[in-house]
Amino acid sequence: MESITRDEAFALLEKYNKDPFHIQHALTVEAVMKWYARELGYGEDADYWGIVGLLHDIDFELYPNEHCIKAPELLREAGVSEDIIRSVVSHGYGITVESRVTIDVAPEHEMEKVLFAVDELTGLIWAAALMRPSKSAKDMELKSLKKKYKSKSFAAGCSREIISRGANQLGWELDKLLSMTLQAMAESEDLIKQKME
Repeated sequence: MESITRDEAFALLEKYNKDPFHIQHALTVEAVMKWYARELGYGEDADYWGIVGLLHDIDFELYPNEHCIKAPELLREAGVSEDIIRSVVSHGYGITVESRVTIDVAPEHEMEKVLFAVDELTGLIWAAALMRPSKSAKDMELKSLKKKYKSKSFAAGCSREIISRGANQLGWELDKLLSMTLQAMAESEDLIKQKME
């Protein structure tokens, strides 16, 4: 199923992304995707889910105005398979980039729907964690995450509309998405810190 190993995927990510913030986001989404794969009964595909998470924003740092438009070209050049490319592009579904192109590849597989739903949400949880004395998601409760989620001015760049659309696509209550993603991030936090060092 995988056309690219995890090490190759990480090298590819680093080829186009230098900003530690973007690297950390990619590692976070990778870890959360692997957690969800195991949780939702796709354990044998966890590495595959992780690679899609790792590569999902491959074009964002260098080509923010062509996000999800430039990605297929970069990934094809590296010999990445079309199924991974499709999944990467699908996380931008419904978004209109500055070139006035709207991404029309809809998330179909459960993995693509999870990626769509958790991408923005991991950013929101990370921002909320940084506000805490512990600077950690490990001691964050759903209640306090929901408070941050409802505050329009907090982490305003994280689209609540996309997060809530993501929960709907999965057929989940918003609370389920929030609590599961919070748990996924809390459980993978140490690993991500280690990888960033």
